[in-house]
Amino acid sequence: MSVTELAPADVWRDKIYSGGWKTGGAGTMPVTEKATGAELGSIGCASAADVSAAAAIAKEAQAAWAEKTGPQRGDILREVVRLLQVHRDEIALQIVRETGSIRQKGQMEVQMAIREILEAAALGSQPSGMITASDVKGRHSVARRIPLGVVGVITPWNSPFILAARAIAPALATGNAVLLKPDPQSSVSGGVLYARLFEAAGLPEGLMHVLPGGAETGDALVRDPFVNMISFTGSTRVGQAIGAVAGGLLKRANLELGGKNPYIVLDDADVEAAASAGAWGSYLHQGQVCMAVGRHLVHERIAEAYVESLVRKTEALSVGDPFKGNFHLGPIVNERQAANVDRIVEDSVSKGAKILAGGSRDGLFFKPTVMVDVAPGMPVFEEEIFGPVAAVTVFRNDDEAVTLANQTRYGLVAAVVSADLRRAQRIADRLHAGIVHINDQTIMHEVFGPMGGLGLSGNGQNYSTLTNADQFTEWQWVTSRESLPAYPF
Repeated sequence: MSVTELAPADVWRDKIYSGGWKTGGAGTMPVTEKATGAELGSIGCASAADVSAAAAIAKEAQAAWAEKTGPQRGDILREVVRLLQVHRDEIALQIVRETGSIRQKGQMEVQMAIREILEAAALGSQPSGMITASDVKGRHSVARRIPLGVVGVITPWNSPFILAARAIAPALATGNAVLLKPDPQSSVSGGVLYARLFEAAGLPEGLMHVLPGGAETGDALVRDPFVNMISFTGSTRVGQAIGAVAGGLLKRANLELGGKNPYIVLDDADVEAAASAGAWGSYLHQGQVCMAVGRHLVHERIAEAYVESLVRKTEALSVGDPFKGNFHLGPIVNERQAANVDRIVEDSVSKGAKILAGGSRDGLFFKPTVMVDVAPGMPVFEEEIFGPVAAVTVFRNDDEAVTLANQTRYGLVAAVVSADLRRAQRIADRLHAGIVHINDQTIMHEVFGPMGGLGLSGNGQNYSTLTNADQFTEWQWVTSRESLPAYPF
């Protein structure tokens, strides 16, 4: 059974949510606890026909929703926040069981989702347009934001609750309807919980649909003519395919994809503090975070001390079932992903990298791993790992640090650590990344700063309080005159 009172399994068992709870047309799939493999229930799968029907319902419901005032829409979101506060502990535990995250990470997701939804609710109270200039006397000219219509949201399994919130909330706040396709591995924490929250908060029927399923469900969502925008967070490979289809349909696509994020530690850094932050950045959620530290780039003068500290901290970490104990790391999400981490480590060792800590696993429980003598061309330097591996590469000077950091087709996050803020800023200014942190590690999620990547990390369409209004609306130009003017013919 699910651990939540908010969404007990007998409500959603074998169901999708589309105009109420109903049987999906593509069968069912299990909801599992990642640490044990235990089945928590089974969820319905949406067929292409289910997606089409949901999009038609959403299109019709959206028109009335857009006519409501912005503050009225915001009130629904604020009620969701109130319910989240009531159910926050049980939601966090569901995230733990369904994704394998430690408890602190589940709690962080709920807290970040609360902030995302509160900030989105405020969108309804903001100006929705402006009076523009005109060359013609008597012409009243206005530019206003209007809803896109129906927004398709496709989320990954690793942080399903927060990554759904950051798209669902601003989409609804700005007057859109939402079709949410959670990842099959986290359909309750990434989908069912939101159906229940918005249902309880009084969201009018037809505006929120939860359509679990695999690639066919996602493809139907991207291609449906009533879906006006796709918000996708996930792998670069899938994001490229979505972008290609959406581009051909002239449909807006907001893509946040993978990363191979550099963490540059300069020779004047506090070694112990830098190693602690670097370990957190590589090992949080077993490294299964797109913003994880993918490469530790360390100045040669402090490399030995940094590695010694990193190894010591790594060997002190515990691995186990996070639902049953207070462990530092939980399981890798599935055998396929764990085997891929094995491959990356083993291939890199065959090319000259050395393992100083970890490097092995017991089933899905992968020991946090430190690798040194890592160089460009090795899989551990080039590929997104999505596993608890800290790969250390040594550099000689600032120019070489920048070259190594930018030696990737990804461009999500980069970080620089230094006691000299001006020096760190000079390096930061040269880094190819959508997000750069100075004197912090790479995993940082806030609603206030624009979240998005460059290159293979996405198309730069960001989520934030700065950009959400534009992301989930389109501009419409409206002019008016008291009477029709005369024209030459």
